[in-house]
Amino acid sequence: MGESSSRAYPDRPFVGVGAVIVHQGRVVLIRRRFEPLAGQWSLPGGAVDVGETLVECVAREMLEETGLVVEVGPVVEVFDRIIHDGDGRVQFHYVLVDYLCRPIGGTLQAGSDVTEAVYAEPAELAGFALADPATAVIRRALALAAGK
Repeated sequence: MGESSSRAYPDRPFVGVGAVIVHQGRVVLIRRRFEPLAGQWSLPGGAVDVGETLVECVAREMLEETGLVVEVGPVVEVFDRIIHDGDGRVQFHYVLVDYLCRPIGGTLQAGSDVTEAVYAEPAELAGFALADPATAVIRRALALAAGK
């Protein structure tokens, strides 16, 4: 997404969505192509477009980034991601809403903004060096999916 650079040094926060896509006890992780967190593993997601609902954005971003058609479930977590540059200025500021989702179609594949997309076992999460609070969000989503 070429727009990523225009989100740097914003004058107000951007609203973004993410998803914990749960399938047979595993979760979808993606490796980001662009900043913020370029090259790192994280949950798939992106910024909400003007006129787009949160749920519409989740469905669109999941299809674009993972190739999966998802059923969007309940909100798992709402949090801030504020990233400062070396001078202490706010380089990125997102308010993120993460949803529990399940795949209902499509095939898992890396999409436009990502270099890899995988199904990860919960026991493998530490090896992906996820940014906080992704691991906590995944654990909460797995508990929600299991009805706990």
